[in-house]
Amino acid sequence: MGLELSKSMPVLPDNETRGGSYFVANYPPFSFWSPEAIPSALEVLNEPPCPGTPLGLYVHIPFCRKRCHFCYFKVYTDKNSSEIRTYNHSLIEELALYSKLPIIGDRHLRFIYFGGGTPSYLSANQLLDLSAGLKKILPWDQAEEITFECEPGTLSEAKLQALREMGVTRLSLGVENFNDSLLELNGRAHRSGEIYRMYEYARQTGFPQINIDLIAGMLGETGDNWRHCIEETICLKPDSVTIYQMEIPFNTTIYREMKASGRMTAPVADWETKRRWVQQAFEALEQEGYAIGSAYTAVRNPGRVHFVYRDLLWHGADMIALGVASFGHLKGCHFQNVKDFADYISRIEAGSLPLQRACQLDEQERFIREFILQMKLGRISKYYFMEKFKIDIDSAYRETFDWMRNQGWLHQENGDLLLSRELLLQVDSILHHFFKACHQVQASEGRT
Repeated sequence: MGLELSKSMPVLPDNETRGGSYFVANYPPFSFWSPEAIPSALEVLNEPPCPGTPLGLYVHIPFCRKRCHFCYFKVYTDKNSSEIRTYNHSLIEELALYSKLPIIGDRHLRFIYFGGGTPSYLSANQLLDLSAGLKKILPWDQAEEITFECEPGTLSEAKLQALREMGVTRLSLGVENFNDSLLELNGRAHRSGEIYRMYEYARQTGFPQINIDLIAGMLGETGDNWRHCIEETICLKPDSVTIYQMEIPFNTTIYREMKASGRMTAPVADWETKRRWVQQAFEALEQEGYAIGSAYTAVRNPGRVHFVYRDLLWHGADMIALGVASFGHLKGCHFQNVKDFADYISRIEAGSLPLQRACQLDEQERFIREFILQMKLGRISKYYFMEKFKIDIDSAYRETFDWMRNQGWLHQENGDLLLSRELLLQVDSILHHFFKACHQVQASEGRT
């Protein structure tokens, strides 16, 4: 495979936090997905799957009690119970449409992920009805992991019991911070008392894995408060901790206020400070026996605790995506659903897939997608890419790798390439240097 790559050497971004997306979620960038690609994408759905490719399911629940000031996802805070019931029915009907396609055939789900929005906004009965309807179409009996995102203030003992009854194995709590003033300042709906109370209930309910999300560099964050957040996290002893560095995508409340006041720099910590805070957290967690599993995660027991959703997706798994604005990946093709609630419902009622845009990847783009996502793990297997894509990554990226080695950011161990911690903490800022030349644009759009 002849690689068409950018020849520019990496240039790190400004230290100040500005508007735009920093986190690289996929490849090619979303700006290259288009409605014009839908016809060829539909052809993919009518083909058999690639043998041995794992299949997962993403379910987007777009409802929230309130919209966080830094949120860039498609969410609704104004839907009543009737509209939610209609939406849940549409999710089931959408899966039914997929289940009849050759790309699905008789495959079994390896993972299920409920994201949002706030999946835990749904009532216990709504959750049980939704999961029962989905299971009738594609059984979950062979799923290795069922992840469910939660906002602590929307939980109760009854709802946690319902989640265990659904089969949830990985409960992810959107804690973000333990300081009530910071939570309020950033538009979060929950407070610290709900965090502690619901975490204890979740432990008593017996979830195999509980993850805590934190955000480094929220509005109003200080070094002292961040250290307190680390201490509180360690006291809770979650199975895993996910830490994101605060970014300000364009479709957020914070950015709109910045633009209205003519400010270019966001009123949050700069990138150097955020990286230092994440490093402090990682060091403290490592002292407690956690292992760093990616640029964002620390795991308490790596031999037992895994993140199947991430690991399979980053190694080329297929994923059906249900719900408004959700995006999936099937046989090397990206799909994203329509972003309007009423449009989504009407298309499902008409018996058609609610696709808004798509992107068909060629073999080189499939390689790049897996490569940049696996860079986030901090360890890259040269054998994996040679075996799957017949590409020697040392030759493909020789100049960039040499530059990284000269910075002390890259070294080799048992045939694998290892990223230094310094590089891992800013890995999203350099990933675009591994894109095709035609995709050399800085990420500048939030996911909607």
